[in-house]
Amino acid sequence: MKAARFYGKRDVRVEDVAEPDKLGPTDILIRPVFCGICGTDLHEYLEGAIVVSKEPHPLTGSTLPQIMGHELSADVVEVGRKVSRVKIGDRVAIMPLIYCGRCYYCLRGWNHLCSIQACTGLSSRWGGFAKLAVVEEYQVAVLPETVSYEQGAVLEPAAVAAYAVERSGMRGGDTVLVAGAGPIGALAALYAKALGAGQIYVSETNPQRLRLARELGVTEVFNPAEMALKTEDSRRVGSGVFDAVKSPVAQALRDLTGGIGVDVAIDATGSEAGLATCLNATRSRGTVVEAALQIEEPRVDLYGLALKDCNLVGTWCYNVFDFPRYLRVIGTGDFPVDCVITHKVPLEHIVDEGFEVLVDPDGSATKVLVDLRASSQP
Repeated sequence: MKAARFYGKRDVRVEDVAEPDKLGPTDILIRPVFCGICGTDLHEYLEGAIVVSKEPHPLTGSTLPQIMGHELSADVVEVGRKVSRVKIGDRVAIMPLIYCGRCYYCLRGWNHLCSIQACTGLSSRWGGFAKLAVVEEYQVAVLPETVSYEQGAVLEPAAVAAYAVERSGMRGGDTVLVAGAGPIGALAALYAKALGAGQIYVSETNPQRLRLARELGVTEVFNPAEMALKTEDSRRVGSGVFDAVKSPVAQALRDLTGGIGVDVAIDATGSEAGLATCLNATRSRGTVVEAALQIEEPRVDLYGLALKDCNLVGTWCYNVFDFPRYLRVIGTGDFPVDCVITHKVPLEHIVDEGFEVLVDPDGSATKVLVDLRASSQP
């Protein structure tokens, strides 16, 4: 069968691989329908193996080359003899995290922090960029009739975004800033809206994503690249990254909130500037959530953070038991996750029409789905 396998930096190949053969008692054979290209996939593509195992993974034995793809919807083709929750023909979404169930974190229900965690499409034998794949029963969520395959493929990044919002402690009526309107940022803004945020502000510089953000129904969208502050109008809150002169979005938000700032800010840029804007824009005793991967170590003004008595929270993935809950929210129609999808491409063009388009900082893509049914090849 055809599959897209990662070999190393800028080296993803669509090639023939052996089909799955023997299922274990709790295994499920699936036929992927849509699979999204994630920001983690892009980091692997640009930097070489980071999350992907270079040596056999201690939990799965997986190593390079790796079939990629962990944001997927699929049809169930076959089930193991002990599978009871899923049947052949079910439409499903896949929770890709694989955990041991025995370590300190798993025993406390924090399976997403498993000490030897693996992930379908990153550190397991199978991935979503293939004609067939094998997953465990606990990884499968059956799609309700109200949820499309496309929405099912976006459930995984939607869970990442929703978890970031929930970790912020946001309450109905709160004022929220989301820095970055890529998939995670846009989905975080949508989830905050679904939870009843009072005002939602989004900061973004990419023209396509600015247009998308304005279509989300948020309160206001800022383009920091086009904003200018007059020095005499700035008010200093702390020092370093807390300098309002260096953060026009933060200054604008303090003006809009009577000099106070937002209750919650979520950085989905993975950049020093994005984190600085969030820290600057948040009120004292507010919360800033880092929901993106900072590849380069950012400078953070800890004096200013202490001065504001502010919470700085990091997030990783989501609680695995919340996956079905987020799916139910999507099913209500109040969390329209498919609005972030901008492109659908066949497997054969995953590199030129997928990865290369997404790594272009001025590109038009937000969320690219690989359509596994569009391929003419088996």
